Amino acid sequence: MPADFNWAIGGEAGDGINSTGKIFAQALSRAGRHVFTSKDFASRIRGGYTAYKVRTAVDPVQSVVDRLDVLIALTPRTIDENLNELHEGSVIIYDGERTTMEDVEIPEGMVGLDVPLKRLAEDAGGAIMRNVVALGAACAVTDFPIENLDSALEKRFGSKGKALVENNKQAARSGQDYVVNEETPELPYSLETTDADYVLLNGDEAIGMGAIAAGCKFYAGYPITPATNVMEYLTGRIEQFGGHVLQAEDELSAINIALGAAQAGARAMTATSGPGIDLMTETFGLVATSETPLVIVDVMRSGPSTGMPTKQEQGDLNMLLYGGHGEIPRFILGPTTIAECFWKTVEAFNLAEQYQTPVYVAADLSLAVTEQTFTPDTFDMDDVEINRGRVVDEQAVDRWQNEKGQFQPHALTEDGVSPRAFPGTSGGAHMSTGLEHDELGRRTEDTEMRVRQVDKRNQKVETARTEEDWSPREFGEKAADTLILSWGS
Repeated sequence: MPADFNWAIGGEAGDGINSTGKIFAQALSRAGRHVFTSKDFASRIRGGYTAYKVRTAVDPVQSVVDRLDVLIALTPRTIDENLNELHEGSVIIYDGERTTMEDVEIPEGMVGLDVPLKRLAEDAGGAIMRNVVALGAACAVTDFPIENLDSALEKRFGSKGKALVENNKQAARSGQDYVVNEETPELPYSLETTDADYVLLNGDEAIGMGAIAAGCKFYAGYPITPATNVMEYLTGRIEQFGGHVLQAEDELSAINIALGAAQAGARAMTATSGPGIDLMTETFGLVATSETPLVIVDVMRSGPSTGMPTKQEQGDLNMLLYGGHGEIPRFILGPTTIAECFWKTVEAFNLAEQYQTPVYVAADLSLAVTEQTFTPDTFDMDDVEINRGRVVDEQAVDRWQNEKGQFQPHALTEDGVSPRAFPGTSGGAHMSTGLEHDELGRRTEDTEMRVRQVDKRNQKVETARTEEDWSPREFGEKAADTLILSWGS
C-alpha cells in the first residue's frame, strides 16, 4: 500500500459533505493516524458542487495531493470533478439506486462499488444517515477498524442522545457489511492504526485557542465566511477562562465594542473577512490614535465586494498595509500554517500591548477551513509568554504625571511607547480621543504637538524593528537556483 492514503466525498451543498468528511477525519485521527484535509464548497445553502478531501498517513502530512484512492460520489459531477485525480485501481462508492446515479459510468480501470446507501440508511433509522453508510463502506474498502468510526460518531452525535448514536453506528455497519458480503475485487488498501494521540484542528480553531492561551477576555464579532468559526470556537470555551463573547449587529459595532473592552484593560479581539475589514477601517484609525491595544483577525477570502465568500485569496494585503486615512502604525502577522495560527495570535496580543497599537492577524480561507493533526505538545502552554507592556499601577503612576499631578497617557518617549493605566487606577485618570491630542489626551491643534505625536506613534514601528525578530523563514536548500518569495499560507 502507498505510504499515504487519499479519500474524498463529493456532492451538493446540503448533502452533509463537510460533516461527513470531518467525522472520517476524526476517526482517522483517533486511530493514531496523521490527517490533512481540504474543502471545496459553494456559497449557497443548497446546490453547487461541494467536496471534502482527506489525506492520511502514519507519518506527518503537510498538504493534500492530486491523487484519490477512494471517492464517495453522491452525484455524477463528483466523478467528473475528480477525474484527473483518480487512477487505475481507485475505488468509487456510489448509490446506483439514486435517480441521478442510475446511468453513472465508472471510468475504465477503476473499481465501482454500487452500494444502496439510502435504502440501507432507511433500514437503520433514516435516509439522512446515507453518508454514514458510505463511511462504513469506506471502512470495509480500507480494512479500517470501524470502532474508530464509532468513536467519531459518538463525538459528533453524543449530545443528541444515545438512540441517534446507535442508529448511526448501525448505519455504518450496514455499509461495511454490504461491501464485505458482496463479491468485490481484492483491494490494496489497509489503513494501519497506532496508539498515537493527536489533536485535530483547523486554522480558525487554532486562532481561537491561541486567543484563550494569550489571555483574551473579550471577543466581539459578526458572522462572516470564513471567519465565523473563530467566534463559534470561542463561544462556550472562553467563558471557562473568565472571558466573554458578544455577537454584534454588524462589523462596525463589533470593532467598536472590542475597542471599548480594550480601553477598559481587557485583552480583546475581533475577527472578520475582507468586507468587514472595509467597514472596520474607520475605527482602526481610532484604535491607533487612542493608542489602544487591539487584535483584529482578517480571514481573507476572494473579493472584491462580496466576491466569492468560499474561495481562497490573499487579496486584502494592501488594505491591511495602507487602509485608513492618515498615518497609522500597525503590525501585520501572516501565519503560514495552522500551528502558526495559534502562535501568531499569541504574538499578536503581546505586540498589541507592548506597542499599544492595532495588530492584524492575516489568515485566509485555506488556513481557516483546513484541518490537520498535531501532537498535543505542539501547543505547549508552558511556551506561551504574556507581555502586557508598559502598564503602570498606583505605585508607579506618579512617574508619569506632570507637575500638576496629571497622568500623561500619551507621554512623549524615546521609544514611542507611553505608560498605560487601566481605568480605576488611582492617579491614572485620563482622557482618550480620536482627535489629535497632547500628552494628557486633550484635543489640540498645536502644530508642534501634532508633529511630535505623529512621530511618537510612528516610532513604535521603528522600535519594534530592533526589539522583535522579523527575519523571514527559510525552507529548502540555500544553494537552490530559484528563490520563491511568499507570505502567509
